[in-house]
Amino acid sequence: MAKEPLKVLTESMFYVLLSLMHSERCGTEIVQYVSDTTADRVPLGPGTLYTILAKFEEEGLIRETAVEGRRRTYAITERGKGMFRRELNRLRQCVADGEREGE
Repeated sequence: MAKEPLKVLTESMFYVLLSLMHSERCGTEIVQYVSDTTADRVPLGPGTLYTILAKFEEEGLIRETAVEGRRRTYAITERGKGMFRRELNRLRQCVADGEREGE
């Protein structure tokens, strides 16, 4: 059975892609970005982060750009940017639906 490509991102996945939208980052920089951006609301431990990075690399959403010892740096691909934009639009629609129905 073929693997199904990602259709919806988890919150952690969303923030990992967001962290790479404007600059390349290594794992510790991604964790710091997510922590700062979400005021620690979205925890991103090493197991979660490296599972996401491996999945994103496999899906062609990110690519490794440098390796210095154990430090690996990643950049988002055009495919990753497209995935991020689709997810952002989906989330905007969810919020609009909730606001409309919540009033």
